[in-house]
Amino acid sequence: MYSSDMSKPSSASGARAVSATYAARNFASLVNRVREERTAYLVERNGKPVAEIRPVEDRVVTVREFVALFPAEARRPADEEYLRAVEEGIAFLNRAEIPASPWDS
Repeated sequence: MYSSDMSKPSSASGARAVSATYAARNFASLVNRVREERTAYLVERNGKPVAEIRPVEDRVVTVREFVALFPAEARRPADEEYLRAVEEGIAFLNRAEIPASPWDS
């Protein structure tokens, strides 16, 4: 059964299936639901998947993963202690800032 947004129940990827026609006619609404509800949609044409509309996910990459992106011959052996120190520094710099309470003054 279709729900009120004319999407089929979730696909294997977790995205709700919608027809290309429905997606074209209701694109702004779909984008709003993706943004606000973090819903993903699988767009189908003639019953076959052709596109997916989903929220952009923040990707966190560790220094170790970043180094692994380069070919082995282009990198020097990484010192484990150094990599750990760099990752700790990055985590420290990216920590959540807690605003000062106006009642503390």
